[in-house]
Amino acid sequence: MKKDILRPKVEDVAMAIVKEDNEEWAVYLINQKDVPLENVLVVSKGYGKVDGEQVETSQLRHFIEVVPAMGGAKVEKVVDEVFGLTNEYMLSFYIDRLIYDKKYIFLAESVIEDNLVVVPLLEKPGVLIR
Repeated sequence: MKKDILRPKVEDVAMAIVKEDNEEWAVYLINQKDVPLENVLVVSKGYGKVDGEQVETSQLRHFIEVVPAMGGAKVEKVVDEVFGLTNEYMLSFYIDRLIYDKKYIFLAESVIEDNLVVVPLLEKPGVLIR
């Protein structure tokens, strides 16, 4: 039965933690496809150790009706304090009635100046995972 389930590969879709113009941080979904993503669901959570104690953030769910072709959508704002945790984003979306999903993980301490790149389509500095 499992072998009959289509599991299409997610390509040309990325997540980025971006430094906004006002110096705040936000998570964006980047769609570099030539078709829109529909009925997008992003589930976010953070986890890791702080002062030797295991910590886990609340799990948040974000719904975006459409992310346009060659466009982006802001998922959530984030604060610097969560960069010490591993931040996980589970993405699900539809293209032509077919569901796609992928997990993006920003490792603890990975959102640093040395890892910043210019995020495609947004033209802002950020850490990008494809």
